Amino acid sequence: MFIEINNINKQYLNKEKQPVDILSDINLKIEKGQFVSILGPSGCGKSTLLSIVAGLTDATSGDVLVENRKVEKPGKDRGMVFQQAALFPWLNVTENVTFPLKKEMTKADAKEHAKKYLKMVQLGNYLSHYPHELSGGMQQRVAIARALAMDPEILLMDEPFGALDEQTRSRLHTQLENIWLETQKTILFVTHSISESIKLSDRVIVMGTKPGTILQDIKIDLPRPRDEYKKEMYEIEEYIMSYLKKEIDKVVREELADETNH
Repeated sequence: MFIEINNINKQYLNKEKQPVDILSDINLKIEKGQFVSILGPSGCGKSTLLSIVAGLTDATSGDVLVENRKVEKPGKDRGMVFQQAALFPWLNVTENVTFPLKKEMTKADAKEHAKKYLKMVQLGNYLSHYPHELSGGMQQRVAIARALAMDPEILLMDEPFGALDEQTRSRLHTQLENIWLETQKTILFVTHSISESIKLSDRVIVMGTKPGTILQDIKIDLPRPRDEYKKEMYEIEEYIMSYLKKEIDKVVREELADETNH
């Protein structure tokens, strides 16, 4: 198996120095080249889980393996794209993409490499532009190109389109899907949008909260592109939505019961 997430638990200490469970007994196996979305309500720990896979956060217990190698720190095999593009404002588009390549190749090679991936995200005409001259969606495409330019085996994406308007988000869905089909990267994609997860993914991992646990692993067995399958996508969305509503209602009832007991 390409990625193995084994018995991951994560705790934080609250203000009273009491341990609070964020993730509980997370087990997940992902095959090479799969597009897997992690879906769940705010506070379910999905971004924390992605950060653990990236090597940016340590688990309290359990481990993550990539091709049987234990993840202990960030590595070149994993590229990360955050909700905010996090570009350097004083560098132009090409310089932002070449920045992490400086130690990997010559300046000329890095420039050609950046140009290739900027064309892939349809920004070939914006090589000399600065971040403030770009829309939010274009900035996010630069961030995706920067991650791809490192040629990681795995692309980790933490709600990369969450701050964008619906039209821009829809266009980027198409571009990301095309990139995935072209590069065959393994993508682990965090989102709170049910429709987004269904449109993009081979599998949707549904998480519950308090603590974060995996509730369901749903295979999305629809041909691509999926815009023609609106009825089938809507049925899956309704199923996931009703399932999550039950889970959220359960958590609310438990919180109310705790307050009453106190």
